[in-house]
Amino acid sequence: MDYGMEQYQNDLERYVNDIQGQLNHLSHSWREFNCCIMTEFETLQKLVNEAHNITSTYYLQHYLSPYTEHFATLSLAAQHLSNKRHGGLIVIERDINVDPYIHSGTPIGAKVSHTLLETIFYPGNPIHDGGTLIRKDEIVSAGNILPVTEKQIAGKILGTRHRAAIGMTEQTDAVAIVVSEETGRISFAFEGELYVVRP
Repeated sequence: MDYGMEQYQNDLERYVNDIQGQLNHLSHSWREFNCCIMTEFETLQKLVNEAHNITSTYYLQHYLSPYTEHFATLSLAAQHLSNKRHGGLIVIERDINVDPYIHSGTPIGAKVSHTLLETIFYPGNPIHDGGTLIRKDEIVSAGNILPVTEKQIAGKILGTRHRAAIGMTEQTDAVAIVVSEETGRISFAFEGELYVVRP
C-alpha cells in the first residue's frame, strides 16, 4: 500500500478536526454532573490513537520506501507476528552498511516475504531471538546480535529487542521494526528513538 502525502494530510486533517470537536464538546459538558463523560474520553482516546497510527505508518513508509519495495510485505509480517504475540526484530539497511554492527547471524539470502519472516520469528526457531537484516529486496541474515542501547527511557522498561532496535539506529541510519511478544505492540526505531505504530 502506497500511503501518499496528500492522502496522509487529508486523513490527518480530518482526525485533528474530529479531535478538536471532541475536545470542544468535553469543555462544555464536563461541568454537568448529570452527564457521564467517560465515553467522551474513550472516543477522544480512539481518535488520538487512530491519528497516531496513520502518522507513524506514513513516516515509517517514508523512511523505508527509497530503500526497499517491500513496505507492504514488512507491514503484513509485523501485523501477523503481532496478532500471534510472536516477537520480532527486523532491521532494514539504508545508506550506511550495517555489517560492522551485527554479529553471529545465520545467512539467509532469500527474497523478502512475509511467510519467511514469520517462520524466522516462530517461537522455538533457533534464530527467532536475534535481529533479521533486510538489504533492499533480500533477507540477508537472521539471528543477528545487535548493539544494545544504554539509553534509559523515563517510565519505560524496555526488553532486549527494543533496546537492540534503538542501539542499532543510534549507530547507523537503519530503521528497525520491533514486535513485542508480551503485548503484540508494533514499534519502529529510527535515529535512536522508538515510535509506536500499533499499540
